[in-house]
Amino acid sequence: MKIAVDAMGGDHAPGVVIDGAILAAKEHGVEIVLVGDQAVISTELEKKNVNNLTISIKHAPQIVSMSDTPSIVLRKKKDSSVRVAFDMVKNNEADGVISAGNSGATMVAGISVFKRLDGVERPAIAALLPNVNGYCLLLDAGANVDCRVRALAQFGFMGYAYSKYALGVKSPRVALLSNGSEESKGTDLTRGTNEILKKSNINYIGYAEGRDVYNGSCDVMVCDGFVGNVVLKVSEGLAEACVGMVKEEVKKTGVAMLGALLMKKALKKFKRRIDYAETGGAPLLGVDGVGVIAHGGSSAKAIMNAILVAERNAKNCVKEHIADEINKNAYLFENVNSKVSVTKRK
Repeated sequence: MKIAVDAMGGDHAPGVVIDGAILAAKEHGVEIVLVGDQAVISTELEKKNVNNLTISIKHAPQIVSMSDTPSIVLRKKKDSSVRVAFDMVKNNEADGVISAGNSGATMVAGISVFKRLDGVERPAIAALLPNVNGYCLLLDAGANVDCRVRALAQFGFMGYAYSKYALGVKSPRVALLSNGSEESKGTDLTRGTNEILKKSNINYIGYAEGRDVYNGSCDVMVCDGFVGNVVLKVSEGLAEACVGMVKEEVKKTGVAMLGALLMKKALKKFKRRIDYAETGGAPLLGVDGVGVIAHGGSSAKAIMNAILVAERNAKNCVKEHIADEINKNAYLFENVNSKVSVTKRK
């Protein structure tokens, strides 16, 4: 697999991004194309030991800043590193793309360049959150603030296919995030979506509550992008707070410090499980291509793992499996008025 990496995107670009790309090439044999200012990238590579690594450069003179609007990328920055990286995949010059740059611009570039898969109403961002059994796939994690029943139900099909074919879960349990497990709970949006998913061919287990993201009772949690992004940010903040509080308590007494010393390995494993760097990035699902959005503050390890996410998606033909699930369940929407939007937010 050949992965195009937006070398100029991210809080610590290009140095840390290039370091992550080198790790992916060195430790996992991934072929990398670094997209961005050739002179800058070449200067960075000269500082590293990249002999015998499959790393090349694709020149892209423009850079997308974190303050740029998505429309600017589409209209005025067609030679930007993120746009050129997506174009490479579209033109079959690469199998996938990752970017830790402006997430809104990255998402819009992915949708406009790749286009939606046939039958898909809205693409979605999928994020992995740690739970007691491993991970729960949450989508949408921020692409769509307002959704219709058709889009929300399709997130369930996308999540099922991704979890099964990219993550290797044999029969992923798909749940719909609500304010209670009873079918009478929720909104018009969740109730309408629930009726659709109950009739589908996926392993749908019904409504679930926020705590079910973490207790291992489901493998895929479906919600709109407004709720999903809040869940994602709360989860990141809680993880950081937990680590901070544990450190604070450990320092209070000698006995606690001794206990922490004895539990050093366990604490390191715990920290690793809740570290976003371990999951790398969030794939953009429902588009006709492989694109991964990495965290702006990604470390080299996080960039490497984002590259591995893109490689895994390409190798396992995830977009084809998503298209298949969408197609198999298309009949469910024949009598659904997809133009009716529910829970509008200002």
